[in-house]
Amino acid sequence: MSPEILLAAAPGALDKDTRALVLVGFLAFIVPILFICVLSGPERDRVNDFYTAGRRLPPVRGAFVLAGVYLSAATVLGTTGSVAVFGYDGLFIALCTVLSLGVLLLLAHPLRERGGYTLGDTFALVAPGPAVRIAVAVVTLSICVPYLVVQLSGAGVTTAALLGLPGPGVEQAAIVMIGILVVCATVFGGMRGTIVIQMIKTVVLLGAAVAVTAVLLHRFHWSTDALINAAGQGSGRPAGHMRPGLRFAGSADPEGTLDFIGLVITIVLGVACLPHVAMQLSAAPDAPAARRTVRHTIAIVGAFCLATGLLGLGAAALVGAPAIMAADPGGNSTLLMLTGELAGGPSTHANGALLVVLVSSAVFLTTLAVVASITLAAAGAIAHDLYTHVLRRGRTSEGREVAAARWASAGVGALSIGLAVWVQGWNVLFLSALSLAVAASCLLPALVYSLFWTGYTRKGLLWTLYGGLGCAVGLQISGPVFSGTPLALFPDWHLDWFPLQTVVLVSMPAAFLLGRLGSAPGKRRAREVAEHGWA
Repeated sequence: MSPEILLAAAPGALDKDTRALVLVGFLAFIVPILFICVLSGPERDRVNDFYTAGRRLPPVRGAFVLAGVYLSAATVLGTTGSVAVFGYDGLFIALCTVLSLGVLLLLAHPLRERGGYTLGDTFALVAPGPAVRIAVAVVTLSICVPYLVVQLSGAGVTTAALLGLPGPGVEQAAIVMIGILVVCATVFGGMRGTIVIQMIKTVVLLGAAVAVTAVLLHRFHWSTDALINAAGQGSGRPAGHMRPGLRFAGSADPEGTLDFIGLVITIVLGVACLPHVAMQLSAAPDAPAARRTVRHTIAIVGAFCLATGLLGLGAAALVGAPAIMAADPGGNSTLLMLTGELAGGPSTHANGALLVVLVSSAVFLTTLAVVASITLAAAGAIAHDLYTHVLRRGRTSEGREVAAARWASAGVGALSIGLAVWVQGWNVLFLSALSLAVAASCLLPALVYSLFWTGYTRKGLLWTLYGGLGCAVGLQISGPVFSGTPLALFPDWHLDWFPLQTVVLVSMPAAFLLGRLGSAPGKRRAREVAEHGWA
């Protein structure tokens, strides 16, 4: 399976003239948005403007931005496919996306109250000094770079499919082109540019979801019962489609049950702690506003996930789960397959072409917006934590730090583009799973201890970050997602001694335990602050 595949099924099912119309409409929609993103960048080289857009984002607008950050391509595409193929389990995964915002709601107030630009600032209040900032930067980059590779790989497949020219060469060229565009938008736009593209992305994505859902329900005479029954028939498993256990080999398999529990924990706890999600909270004016932002975001994401559930059922009913699995075992192609079916396939009329343009633009914007946010978070870790506080020890001007952040954005972007071109055509599900596992295993325990336990020490924090990172990476490499199975990153290798696809059931408790053990014999926070000072 190619990563984050958006199949050519929707555009590829169209005739040549209609595909040309779709491409023209798509470009006319996307290009102005990118220019707006670049032009909306900060007028002055101030750190506060580049990282947080001046901390002036009100809750309602902030909710649309945070929803844009939250609704990644994996959520938009993968969840729709999971519902279509796995029924009940897919619907539960969609619910987990909303539940993860509940975790963010608990963290929003204390996170924003710390008033930092990066997670390194938050943890530096617990344990000042360069060692902590280096550790946080290492963890942040370990999350962001693999996630960027996955997003860029999917964007390359998307663009090649839209052009009607699928193939490795076209996909790799598309990755380079898209990567350069996003890097430019991040370098010149900063947080303000990212906010603009996230808001537009959320509005377009919600509009596309509403439009496709309306067409779908109209096809079934606005009867959800008829839709669910047809989905069961189209799934090939009418009796089991709306029962739990399809996602991981059935509930009778202990490993399958543990994997499903681990997947739920990874989504609920991992997504809420992704660095670019936490960084977005810093744009709120104050801590209460950050909390209100998350509350509004829950409503927006909840509405979209409801639409996602209906679209997944519609795909099972109209396209069929066997056809989806044959085209893309990961199910990430489901949304465009459904759109192509609703648009009329080869006999698509003008309204159908408009629907394809809307959905293609929404999915493409989703990828661009998420890539921009992740790039900014990675650049912040390099420029603010490593350059300003480790290399320069805080003795640098705002202009130099912003310049460093821009160069870091370009560097992270270039590295991610190169890696995405290199792994194009591979199944990089491993990289996506790794990013979420590291976030849940490292950042969640460290944030919980830092924000809610006064006895947390420097040693405990470092043990949590490095121990959680090592445990998550080691177990992920030793699992079936990395090697030994047909859908693994290296199917012909056999390093899979760890039986579970999801590792957080082991790595996250280990990180919590390491944090507790590391803090037990150490000095308390007040003594560390008195000795080292605040950084």
